[in-house]
Amino acid sequence: MNAATTSLAPAKSMRGEWKQFASFLKRPMLPDRAPMPRQSSLVAVFRLFALDITLMAVLLAIAGAVMSAGVSVPETALAGVEIGAGILFAVVVIAPVAEEIIFRGWLSGRPGHLLSLIAVVPVMLAAAAAVSLTGGTSLADIWLGALAGVLAGLVVAFGILYWLRRRGAMGWFQKLFPLFFWLSTLAFSLIHLFNFPADQMTMALPLVLPQFVTGTMLGYLRVNYGLWASILLHALHNGAFISLVLLAGSAG
Repeated sequence: MNAATTSLAPAKSMRGEWKQFASFLKRPMLPDRAPMPRQSSLVAVFRLFALDITLMAVLLAIAGAVMSAGVSVPETALAGVEIGAGILFAVVVIAPVAEEIIFRGWLSGRPGHLLSLIAVVPVMLAAAAAVSLTGGTSLADIWLGALAGVLAGLVVAFGILYWLRRRGAMGWFQKLFPLFFWLSTLAFSLIHLFNFPADQMTMALPLVLPQFVTGTMLGYLRVNYGLWASILLHALHNGAFISLVLLAGSAG
């Protein structure tokens, strides 16, 4: 793949998809833009999900062997928490959408994506502050301010995306893409340290290796197949994880 292409050629098999992913990791390259959603893209997501499940099983086996040897590991924030519909929705829907936009929405290198992400935060804060200043301090007023901020941010983001919709990835971003790719993957994994108690974050560093591994797949899908593809794999990954937690809880 080179900078002039728009996407990877569809792989003909699961092994072929995995080989393309491995080649991408050896030399991350950014196309001008990802293709529109298509059947081959959806197939690629499920092929990467199969790889994700395989690697997660290996990492879980290693973690199990370490704990069997008597080594104690920090517990995550979900430990001991009753998992209801709200938590399920947050883990499987809200988290994948929000985290992919924050950590990989801009990874396309397209000016519309970069500028919209930069503009959204101050617009949201300004709109929320304006509503708060004209309203009260009740919980309803706080939620109204938050909603106003989100809506204002979305309006600005969609306006910028529409305005710059024809622009492909910027040349300087493509040249520096390997750096941006690995930094976004590292940041995505490290943010999950906040799932552990503050005094145990150093010990928890090896425990965010799964997020780093999955983050490489999410980045690969995002730039070669589109943001929807990385969101879908993220949702599938989180759904599989939460299912294991529920199964372990019922077994206990």
